[in-house]
Amino acid sequence: MERKSGVLMHVSSLWGDYSCGSFGKAAKEFVDFLSAGGFSYWQVLPFGLVDECNSPYKSYSTFGGNPYFVDLESLFEEGLITSEELNSARQNTPYSCEFERLSKERVNLLLTASKRVNNELREKINSFIDNNPHLKDFCRFMALKNANEDAEWIYWSIKDFNEDIEFGWRFIQFEFFTQWAKIKDYANQKGIGIIGDIPIYVSFDSSDVYFNKNLFMMDDNNRLTDVAGVPPDYFAEDGQLWGNPLYKWDEMEKDNFKWWQDRISFALNLFDGVRIDHFRAFESFWAVKGDAETAKEGKWVKGPGMKLINALKSVAGDKLIIAEDLGDITKEVIELVEESGFPGMRVFQFGFFGGDTPHKPHNYTNNSVAYSGTHDNNTLLGYLWETPMDIKNDIMKYCACNPQEWNEKGCQAIIRTIMSSNAGLTIFPVQDLLGYGNDTRLNVPGRAHGNWLYRITKEQLGLINTEKYKELNRLYGR
Repeated sequence: MERKSGVLMHVSSLWGDYSCGSFGKAAKEFVDFLSAGGFSYWQVLPFGLVDECNSPYKSYSTFGGNPYFVDLESLFEEGLITSEELNSARQNTPYSCEFERLSKERVNLLLTASKRVNNELREKINSFIDNNPHLKDFCRFMALKNANEDAEWIYWSIKDFNEDIEFGWRFIQFEFFTQWAKIKDYANQKGIGIIGDIPIYVSFDSSDVYFNKNLFMMDDNNRLTDVAGVPPDYFAEDGQLWGNPLYKWDEMEKDNFKWWQDRISFALNLFDGVRIDHFRAFESFWAVKGDAETAKEGKWVKGPGMKLINALKSVAGDKLIIAEDLGDITKEVIELVEESGFPGMRVFQFGFFGGDTPHKPHNYTNNSVAYSGTHDNNTLLGYLWETPMDIKNDIMKYCACNPQEWNEKGCQAIIRTIMSSNAGLTIFPVQDLLGYGNDTRLNVPGRAHGNWLYRITKEQLGLINTEKYKELNRLYGR
């Protein structure tokens, strides 16, 4: 891999005036920051609608875009929303996403805007959606969901839908992808690539499952026979019972995994590379019976392995695909990642649990992507605060930092150590560049509420010394 570096920050964490980060001017200003700091990549999290816990990893569609990311000021400039509507959408706080308010107001505002499009724009929207079958299914799904009072599809009794609602969702998706294309184009012109994120699983209550029931582990009554999760680990002693439907890999193989090929193609049209979440499930996945109370009750089941990976590589070309090979990793998973040729992940925070692990920087290979932490980890400063003093001392000595100065200089020492490693790509959550504590942590796995809220202000981003990072990137050949 060519030596590069990047910053991890979800779009929702961008600053702005409307309760959530969006594809507005702040996105371009963040690209400017990356360019000034000598970074090469912006890594984001999944772009789908969030669930009731505000997680982007469980959505109504793996193809559909999050309405909250649609920039309202652009719609105002197009004459699709009024100044009164724009002002009424202004946020109460700049420091966190106002998901409760967004869930009640934002889609309704966008549906209202959709009623004001002229015939020329309407034709353009319909043409765009009709040429994207998975988006077409998603818009239909959301219209049916509306007709059935937002119930899960398994409880639907009404099979017809309001065409105005369906067009409203078509409008939302058109604006989402049109606005994003402009941001990506701006980033690419500045020499910044975008890395997206593909959740391994989809939500049961999704257009993905509703229109492809034969591809998922369900009985004749559309009840899930087995669901996804992970066994007990660092994050949760009972494991994590995700509850997502599991794939019928044998069925998917019949058409050379076309649904998955569509998914990768779609993502790589949006991004310059993607991280496949929970990649280890391609080797073996943790299957839990649909009526189980905890993930402890699951078992490992063999996955599709290289048959799927070869199908994905046939449509990915030379685009970057990162294999998230974290968690309970076996010899077989390691061999699969190596055979795939995809770079795996290394996380500094996992490097000091004991022994000489692959997550210690001196063991990083070129074909790997090294992180100070992921969206699931504590921030670096939060991690150091919670680490026992003897281990903390070892970490500081490892990073050539005075152990007594861990609070003031520890985060920067770790970042420099990762930068200097042999990893082809290094990625840092923006909170770590700022040296912020665990009050800015994005997600705590296994916790249902209080996640995904973090937002940065423009003033806070301005506290990061871009010249310093530009020099570090130069110094370490990134």
